[in-house]
Amino acid sequence: MTSTVPNAVQHTDAQPPITMFGPDFPYAYDDFLAHPAGIGQIPATEHGSEVAVIGGGLSGIIAAYELMKMGLRPVVYEADQIGGRLRTVGFEGCDPSLTAEMGAMRFPPSSTALQHYIDLVGLETEPFPNPLSPATPSTVVDLKGESHYAETIADLPQVYRDVMDAWNTCLEEGADFSDMNRAMRERDVPRIREIWAKLVEKLDNQTFYGFLCASDAFKSFRHREIFGQVGFGTGGWDTDFPNSILEILRVVYTEADDHHRGIVGGSQQLPLRLWDREPRKILHWPLGTSLASLHDGQPRPAVTRLDRTAGNRITVTDATGDIRSYRAAVFTGQSWLLLSKIACDDALFPIDHWTAMERTHYMESSKLFVPVDRPFWLDKDEATGRDSMSMTLTDRMTRGTYLLDDGPGKPAVICLSYTWCDDSLKWLPLSPKERMDVMLKSLGEIYPKVDIRKHIIGNPVTVSWENEPYFMGAFKANLPGHYRYQRRLFTHFMQDRLPSDKRGLFLAGDDISWTAGWAEGAVQTALNAVWGVMSQFGGATDATNPGPGDVFDEIAPVELPED
Repeated sequence: MTSTVPNAVQHTDAQPPITMFGPDFPYAYDDFLAHPAGIGQIPATEHGSEVAVIGGGLSGIIAAYELMKMGLRPVVYEADQIGGRLRTVGFEGCDPSLTAEMGAMRFPPSSTALQHYIDLVGLETEPFPNPLSPATPSTVVDLKGESHYAETIADLPQVYRDVMDAWNTCLEEGADFSDMNRAMRERDVPRIREIWAKLVEKLDNQTFYGFLCASDAFKSFRHREIFGQVGFGTGGWDTDFPNSILEILRVVYTEADDHHRGIVGGSQQLPLRLWDREPRKILHWPLGTSLASLHDGQPRPAVTRLDRTAGNRITVTDATGDIRSYRAAVFTGQSWLLLSKIACDDALFPIDHWTAMERTHYMESSKLFVPVDRPFWLDKDEATGRDSMSMTLTDRMTRGTYLLDDGPGKPAVICLSYTWCDDSLKWLPLSPKERMDVMLKSLGEIYPKVDIRKHIIGNPVTVSWENEPYFMGAFKANLPGHYRYQRRLFTHFMQDRLPSDKRGLFLAGDDISWTAGWAEGAVQTALNAVWGVMSQFGGATDATNPGPGDVFDEIAPVELPED
């Protein structure tokens, strides 16, 4: 629960953070962004050309920001609000400083390209209170009606340490964990590719649960059950059990589940600040230009139709009925929207790309937050001397409860429940108040001495991402056998491989990435799409700073046979 990293390669502060660039496509996006030569240029004759960017989430805003710096004119379309699943909300009638992260709320140090933009706009981060992390005063694990209070993993019964050891052994024996983690930390691309090629071929058809069952370390059903309900890192992993084990290995190899930090003031500030930011180095546009100024303050409305029209242009119809054609467009919404909410011309993509989008599997996810008068959970129980309430992992309906404060005596926030998949669907028919009542009942059974309700100072806020019309799910999670589909979507930015009449529309967003559910994947695919658009307009990167497409053939994702 403290780390998914086996003891042989435990992270220390003296080590640089591993980068989430691999193992499928071991390209150093952080180095690309930091290079003084910049990430590329287009011919001056193309300056001012319009490019549609569909979706104003993190991927869309980063793509638009970088295209603007190159001298292009991004035209951003957004159906809801800038930020996508970086959505920070307040509580009606409460202090504006009280906020809830309805989507992304914790970011690992391995998100090195994401960190570039966090630093660029001057945001601060702070440790996030995951179970048993140093930022968490105490954790309670409650399974089958029995609760265990812990400040470190040493405070838990031996069986929990046995489960952690079983997981580490399973990773080491079944997935060459230490070798891969070390190769990624050292950015040893040949070694990464060598290890991963064998594992993709071996494990593409294996579920997460099947991977556990295949290990002698997890021959105990009890250990598998505890691991599913509690996990090690951010909590239980059983909702991931049907998914491809390759998805899980990407998380643990890159330490994406460890050492998380939150963005002070809320994650939605990142895309909002990029929207308003005036780059110090910009081509064609005068200094003082921002995405906001190019759009008179507001993005264009929802896209309702996409067509491929004469001259191989991408023609966009929006909710007002306005129709515009573009030589290039970047689509950053969840790909299922192209199958349902947006009327699409079949000619937009090759048929195998349509198939990949149709096969994409999305995870459901729900959260509910309440504002409270103060961090009362730090009050000590007179009989035990323990915190009166703790960060909680349980097999009850709430599953994960997080306690979020800004110091003693100040108003605070509780995430009463954070759930995924079937656990999320259980909440779907219930109103926010009904959800809160069930959650308070469950937590009351764990903490019978604590009256949580008397501390609540405002109405709950909640989200079920599967019920959000412009999302239809929280994030992609491949099922066994889906590797080939994901490869098609991720490599779509390499359009010289496509027929000439299928070029010009670029896919981006975290569901196109190998690391869906992590903001880093949104950043990386945005940069891939920017490279693709740049190439389409006859541009190029500096020879000293090759882009992801320039080195594609050297580090391309493993290609499995189709027959």
